[in-house]
Amino acid sequence: MTEPTADHQTATSGNGTPASASAVDMTPERCAETVAAIEAEIGRVIVGQHALVKEVLRALLAEGHILLEGVPGLGKTMLLKALSESLDMPWSRIQFTPDLMPADIVGTQILHQGADGARELQFRPGPITANLVLADEVNRATPKTQSAMLEAMQERAVTIAGETRPLPRPFMVMATQNPLEMEGTYPLPEAQLDRFLLKAIVPFPSADELVTIIERTTGSATTQPRPVADAGTVSAMVALTRQVPVPDHVVRHAVDLVVASHPDHEQAPEAIRRYVRYGASPRGVQAMILTAKATAIMDGRPSVSVADIRAAAVPALRHRLVVGYEATADATSTDDLVEALLAQVTEPTSGIRGAP
Repeated sequence: MTEPTADHQTATSGNGTPASASAVDMTPERCAETVAAIEAEIGRVIVGQHALVKEVLRALLAEGHILLEGVPGLGKTMLLKALSESLDMPWSRIQFTPDLMPADIVGTQILHQGADGARELQFRPGPITANLVLADEVNRATPKTQSAMLEAMQERAVTIAGETRPLPRPFMVMATQNPLEMEGTYPLPEAQLDRFLLKAIVPFPSADELVTIIERTTGSATTQPRPVADAGTVSAMVALTRQVPVPDHVVRHAVDLVVASHPDHEQAPEAIRRYVRYGASPRGVQAMILTAKATAIMDGRPSVSVADIRAAAVPALRHRLVVGYEATADATSTDDLVEALLAQVTEPTSGIRGAP
């Protein structure tokens, strides 16, 4: 069911010094340099997929969870493993199947007999107890098992036998689901989808990228990412991301986008009124703001812009719109609906709402 975490060496920077940094030491410049180094190390293993890697790194800086949708064989597991190795952080893989039980994820109490013959209950942690968790084909598990992920994803803790145990920080779940083979699957409920900061679509590689993939994976030489940061550094980057300021008119623009995603709102575009049953939740605003903050810090900029919000709209809202059967019949995707939102809710021309 699970794949054990790999052993790692102590993370070091390029000059051989420890890569860990406290929140006091971390600066926007150092954060941007560290993100670039992580992206470069992932690129040693992952061919192409630059937009996808950036989305995963944005989720990491926001300490949010990300849902990847794509057909098998596109390197989703390898991506998280490469991220873990470049960060020198433990990771685990949970293969979701219909017979998977909640205890297989969060852990359980076992009866342990000591050398003196005394018996006691000991907690054996599950694979969720890692900094980075891959929930592979998450929609193949039953709703009961899927619900075991909710507390871990939202509260970053698990409760076993009445005792709540915190999970290691930073903590990120990267879940995958196959959009083609839906037989025997249990679609994720809206409450669980809402726990994912972002949803990313994994594209099929180009012909040139496929050639490079074949060259890397069928020869005798192997390439491994080198650790360029550790959990302390990532925690400092997460803390710094939270501190990025967001102007009032930028916050208002994110709010206007989410409000207009509800079909009964006066600003909702025609496509939203026709195809959407329920619009995005308040977490949609939070997701756009946090993702925009991560985008700004990755670019080394001091604050969030309206362009950052609009760039975050599709991955932050595509899984938060509940559409009716009419959308499927007319081949209208949630991406199309978010684009309609962006066309309807235009960019503010100044920091004063309603200014010409």
